[in-house]
Amino acid sequence: MSSLLNADRLINALSPQWEMGAYEALWDRAKASFKQLAEVFRGNPGALPSDFVDPVEIRRYVDTVLEVFSAAGIERFGVRVNGSFEYPERLRDAVYPVELFYYRGLWELINATRTIAVVGTRNPSDEGRQRTRKLVSGLVGHGVTIVSGLARGIDTAAHMAAIEAGGSTIGVIGTPISDNYPAENRDLQETIAHQHLLISQVPVCRYRRQNPWANRLFFPERNVTMSALSDATIIVEAGETSGTLIQARAALAQKRKLFILDSCFENAGLTWPRRMEARGAIRVKEIDDVLKHLEYQ
Repeated sequence: MSSLLNADRLINALSPQWEMGAYEALWDRAKASFKQLAEVFRGNPGALPSDFVDPVEIRRYVDTVLEVFSAAGIERFGVRVNGSFEYPERLRDAVYPVELFYYRGLWELINATRTIAVVGTRNPSDEGRQRTRKLVSGLVGHGVTIVSGLARGIDTAAHMAAIEAGGSTIGVIGTPISDNYPAENRDLQETIAHQHLLISQVPVCRYRRQNPWANRLFFPERNVTMSALSDATIIVEAGETSGTLIQARAALAQKRKLFILDSCFENAGLTWPRRMEARGAIRVKEIDDVLKHLEYQ
């Protein structure tokens, strides 16, 4: 290792921005995925992203990301890296935990003592929306921070209900923090980024060079992270093929509580609620059922 490279390591080893550039570079390599990267770091305990990338390449990616963020009007953002004091240790419960993620907003919300993810279908019934608002309003009244994915449907209803109730919410998104999906949630995402907390593990450069079909795979992975960040997940309403079920399986694997509203069981066309119940999910009717199981009373 050259003296120049040694100097770079000494100066930049603990720099989140430097690690950001290395993370972006690793993701731009062929066959990069959350699984592949997790296996690399699992086989190299204590390693940082910058241990695998040339400093010149790191600088190039740092510059690119900063240019993208500047063009998107993002003036303030943060980066958290595995191994740093601020990295949430509970993320390591994921099968393929992320080494780095971006955030905007109030970082202190990550340390909320009560966090529950409220998720569901992108095409909810009117009753599903009403149940979401009632549930979230009640949870906020008990000091719970609401976590969701900023998708249309139940996610949107959960975030908005938390904000309207005067509570806090965390959005875990499937795009970079410089992008938004769906388009109609742009204003909601900005509100969360400025007044609450917005989190993304999605690499900026890889996302921008891929087509939308390939980028769709980032969304289920964010559900896994969303579950790991939360004490529990509540499913309000979901179909047999809903992406919400990815989070359900992740919650059970991560030893998180998984609650399913009673109305899901009452839908004769659904088989997944009973399958999940057989694996440990909890059927709930009222908010008190949730609070009791989590000892939130």
